[in-house]
Amino acid sequence: MIVFTRTASIAPGKTVGAIGFAHQVAAYLKASAGIELEVLMPIGGNPNRITWSGRYPNLAEFEERQLKMAADEKYMHLVASGHDLFISGSVFDSIWRVI
Repeated sequence: MIVFTRTASIAPGKTVGAIGFAHQVAAYLKASAGIELEVLMPIGGNPNRITWSGRYPNLAEFEERQLKMAADEKYMHLVASGHDLFISGSVFDSIWRVI
């Protein structure tokens, strides 16, 4: 099992918009690509972050889904529409293996 997370720091004063956007992205990916994502915010540390987390059966499935997302023009436009909600350069991805 592979767990992928993408975390982005929320721009000052944009928390409500960022939360709504994060859920919009998750809903779009579920409807269009069957990708189930959780939207998370930290309890400790820097609280001004959003994380999307998804699970995949293996790396091949993860890569296939990532390629599908990259080719989806509607998804790419959706992602671009949220640019002002997050701090530029703050996106951090992690790929984990369940053991």
